Amino acid sequence: MLRNRYLVALIFFWIFLSCERTNSDNLRNPVQLDFQSMKEEMVKTQIRARGVRDEGVLNAMLEVDRHKFVPEEIRHLAYSDRPLPIGEGQTISQPYIVALMTELLELKKGDRVLEVGTGSGYQAAILAELADHVYTIEIIESLGRSAERLLRELGYKNIDVKIGDGYIGWEEFAPFDAIIVTAAPPHTPQPLLDQLKEEGRLVIPVGGFYQDLKKITKAKGQIKSQDIIPVVFVPMTGEHIKGKKKR
Repeated sequence: MLRNRYLVALIFFWIFLSCERTNSDNLRNPVQLDFQSMKEEMVKTQIRARGVRDEGVLNAMLEVDRHKFVPEEIRHLAYSDRPLPIGEGQTISQPYIVALMTELLELKKGDRVLEVGTGSGYQAAILAELADHVYTIEIIESLGRSAERLLRELGYKNIDVKIGDGYIGWEEFAPFDAIIVTAAPPHTPQPLLDQLKEEGRLVIPVGGFYQDLKKITKAKGQIKSQDIIPVVFVPMTGEHIKGKKKR
């Protein structure tokens, strides 16, 4: 009798493990996931419900597949309300933050945008849906090259990727109608202000461990800064940041 109970227990334990393994595999297998429904739910509950109203931005968030910009093993989390790791100590921002920062840029067709911090390429893809051309800079070469390949595979022809220090911007193509920074410097980089076109918009997190998301505008040579919300971004890196800290 005891042996029979032991065998039954083993059988049930094996079934449990099999079910858990199947559920886990289903979560990670893109074929088993309805990414379109997940994306629509993300836009409805995480973005529109929080006050993002720009229809162009909402449509861009519906158009771009976020799951293609995260590692395959966490694609089942792609449309969750959180940032996600993308390697090299970097993250892809929370969907709401991506949408909010994009809306603050007030993009229109014909605009040329500079992005500092390419990461996985997701934000660049969103920008490319709205602007004429996107110039994006990534200091970590492996991430920049990977994003460049992915964006090319997805058919984006209006995005240029550069490996370099985003603190100094991309003077060759300045001035820009809008600039977005997706890593936090301790202060607003002067080169980015210099490369901002008259009536241009700069959206940037500024601060230490905790930061303020700022919208900066330039009008008649004057700089106006507005604090939007508190945020937490990975810190900006590069020689220029190191140099500023040493002084």
